[in-house]
Amino acid sequence: MAGDVQETVWRVGLTAFKGPLWKHREFLKFWTADTVTQFTGQFTDLALPTVAVLTLQVTAFQLGVLNALGFIAFPTLGLFVGVWMDRMKRRPVMVIANLVQVATLASVPVAYVLGVLGLYQLYAVALIMGTTTLFFDVAYQSYLPSLVNKEDVVEGNQKLQTSASGAQVIGPSLASALMQVTGAALSFIVDVFGTLVAAFMLLSISKHEPSPASSSKESKRDFFAEMREGIRTITGNSLLWTQAGCTATSNLGSNIFFVAVFLYAYRVLGISKGVIGIAFSMGAVGFLLGVLVTSAVTRRLGLGRTIALSISGNFALLIVLLANGSLAVFVIGAALFLSSFGIPIYNINQVSLRQIITPNRLQGRMNATMRTIVWGTIPVGSLLGGIFATSFGIIPTLIIGSLVSGGAILWIVLGPIFKLTKQPEPAKEEAPPPTG
Repeated sequence: MAGDVQETVWRVGLTAFKGPLWKHREFLKFWTADTVTQFTGQFTDLALPTVAVLTLQVTAFQLGVLNALGFIAFPTLGLFVGVWMDRMKRRPVMVIANLVQVATLASVPVAYVLGVLGLYQLYAVALIMGTTTLFFDVAYQSYLPSLVNKEDVVEGNQKLQTSASGAQVIGPSLASALMQVTGAALSFIVDVFGTLVAAFMLLSISKHEPSPASSSKESKRDFFAEMREGIRTITGNSLLWTQAGCTATSNLGSNIFFVAVFLYAYRVLGISKGVIGIAFSMGAVGFLLGVLVTSAVTRRLGLGRTIALSISGNFALLIVLLANGSLAVFVIGAALFLSSFGIPIYNINQVSLRQIITPNRLQGRMNATMRTIVWGTIPVGSLLGGIFATSFGIIPTLIIGSLVSGGAILWIVLGPIFKLTKQPEPAKEEAPPPTG
């Protein structure tokens, strides 16, 4: 039996590295840019809360505010950005966002060296990074269907998720080791250079990006009418609305959990910044395995059941409560491994589903509306995590976050997605509504 499992994983792993997109030169540039930033971004993801907790000695509430600022742009600006992304070319937006991030990230090590790094600067960094990430991500997800053929969208998402998983396996351990040597603030430099490289890779893409609908009739359309059309794309489609509810609930719970887990690791268990990355690398191994088996699991179980099973893995976060003594970092790693295994399986299937069933002219508004909903719960979860950890304690907060995140499965099993056995037919391009 074990041999059959190993053979299946090996075969699926090889399949993940095949496909027509290996010959798609422009996609390879896009994929390379994504791979670089996925890897170097791991340094910032680990360094930012570490600087806050260990260098600036923030309170639980202040850490919650810091995390919330990184995502507050999604519920406040997301719908506007969606309309803009359907009115302009998306690749230049990604390049500009990367360049702004380079300057923002570079400010942290500079301020640290000058001895002026403070909490309000970290707040500003989190806010700017979150805002530029909003622009980048909406453009990024809307750009892929115009870069590759519709039938290659799933393969493209799988390759992008493979990069994310590989970065998460290697990145946290290297980031942790670097923080031990240079300190957390100086490790931001790695992401500065990585983001700059990614910007140049995106600039090198030569495939013509289709211009957005910008005829004289289209340009006279009301901005808020277009926004409402994007909202109706989600609220008027039961598949998209169920996805939104499930992902938003999962994000709410997981961000309650992750505010507490850093405090739990550093202040309760006494894990050092030099080894904390081991736990996140173990979690990333689960993420990588999830990427490799996504196609096989989906074929075996069907689309709906696969999505339901993958989101239920968040209940495994409860395992962190067993952490103790010298093995604490490995127990946390095991919890992250099991929960992370389902993340790429869920993401690849649900992101591909919404990209496939949405016409290209609505991709920007659909993705932005979806991001507004599903990432809008992240700052709420972060603030609640800080409040709960202050009011109830760190351990009760870990329990609440795990249960809420895992409970997102109810959206799937009680909704229409659970009945799907495979991806539906691609959406037909439709003419925009007449101007008023």
